[in-house]
Amino acid sequence: QVQPAESGGGSVQAGGSLRLSCVFSGYTTCTYDMNWYRQAPGKEREFVASINEHGRTVYADSIRGRFTISQDTDKNTVYLQMDGLNSDDTGIYYCKEVRGSPMHGACLFPEDYWGQGTQVTVSS
Repeated sequence: QVQPAESGGGSVQAGGSLRLSCVFSGYTTCTYDMNWYRQAPGKEREFVASINEHGRTVYADSIRGRFTISQDTDKNTVYLQMDGLNSDDTGIYYCKEVRGSPMHGACLFPEDYWGQGTQVTVSS
């Protein structure tokens, strides 16, 4: 697998929840970290959350306390649990895998690999 693959988007009413999934190559294949981004209509793509092999997480201020990123390394899958959704959360959600190339026993030259995106629509 070269590109990560998202799933789990859909339509939900304000205050509801969704869980997105993203299948990626796996940390044993030189993945540095996994990220979720989103792009609202007419806006720039923005960072949402990230997680690395050691479980260290980073969140955007706009979603902290409402969204949770997690992973199952046995399944090479990253999740984004989204609670307390509101209309501002509407957009296409993308998974980004940062992956290097195995060289000389190390992972070098990291590159970004994007998924196709999954639509999330929150109605008020």
